[in-house]
Amino acid sequence: MKGIILAGGAGTRLHPLTKVTSKQLLPIYNKPMIFYPLQTLIDAGIREILIIIAPDHAGDFLKLLGSGKEFGCKFSYEIQDKPEGLAQAFVIGENFIGDDDVTLILGDNLFDDDFSQAVKEFKTGARVFAKQVKDPERFGVVTFDENHKVISIVEKPKEPKSNYAVTGLYVYDNSVVAKAKSLQPSARGELEITDLNNVYLQEGKLDVAFVNGQWLDTGTFESLFEAAAFARDKILKQ
Repeated sequence: MKGIILAGGAGTRLHPLTKVTSKQLLPIYNKPMIFYPLQTLIDAGIREILIIIAPDHAGDFLKLLGSGKEFGCKFSYEIQDKPEGLAQAFVIGENFIGDDDVTLILGDNLFDDDFSQAVKEFKTGARVFAKQVKDPERFGVVTFDENHKVISIVEKPKEPKSNYAVTGLYVYDNSVVAKAKSLQPSARGELEITDLNNVYLQEGKLDVAFVNGQWLDTGTFESLFEAAAFARDKILKQ
């Protein structure tokens, strides 16, 4: 299993903070944001990691993270020239993925949970991780039956059929590269991760696991503040 951290994008919702640096390099209490998704992959047993970054701040990521040796990992880097959808990560990362399966985590998502078993037990298809939220209309929404078999995933529905959001952690088998390359851009010109997940769903190869601990999508000022407070409180309890 290989890992990808998607840390591209312009972070326009966080201007002016992101006018001079990448969103994923902003501090979350005492660490740069990217350290948190990185630690999630490491804790899940993943050591070969591709970091996809925007061109403007590539040198900053290299200076911060280096080769990965400091973390007991091997890092590779690729540039995402334009943020054209989350599923683009698998097109960009085709050579890195090779013949392996892959776990994608978004560089602005913070998890306080252990995914090692969910990753270790993964066999084939796709696995998404869901969490109950108060505002599911902001996310991809997953519905499932009593056996946790996925029925549908809908991107930012106006009238959500459940309050389970698909979080920014995804596990895929090796066919993800071909599937991502076959996607058509959406109306906003992006290769949508929900479209990719629906390809697996149509094949009957998508399952859902659940985030038991905290999940924070730190793309807004409010969530940045919440994440910093959470990280601080966790350290103080240790």
